[in-house]
Amino acid sequence: MPITVKVDVYSYGILLLELICCRKCLEQEAEDDNQMALADLAYDCYKEGKLDHLLQNDDAAKSDIKRVERLVMIAICCIQEDPSLRPSMKKVLQMLEGCIQVSVPPDPFSFISSIQSL
Repeated sequence: MPITVKVDVYSYGILLLELICCRKCLEQEAEDDNQMALADLAYDCYKEGKLDHLLQNDDAAKSDIKRVERLVMIAICCIQEDPSLRPSMKKVLQMLEGCIQVSVPPDPFSFISSIQSL
């Protein structure tokens, strides 16, 4: 797969999740063998409506859960496995600034699932 600007969009989405959650994408020295990758955890929490589970004792963020939800939605848009589904960085900026509405993101891993089922 060629390296394109969509790789930067993916990286930005991961970075945004790390900032929101105050944790690394993958913990190198995980104490819990069941620990999920941050992208998986974020999507599961978003899908289940449990975004407060992403926020480690961050009461300020918990008090503004709607903003957290919007940021997580933007990050999920950015980490779509299918690069063609990722927004441009210009669109990401517009979503962050509130200039355009953030649509409900699809499952970021559905592309891989569809390939594996072939």
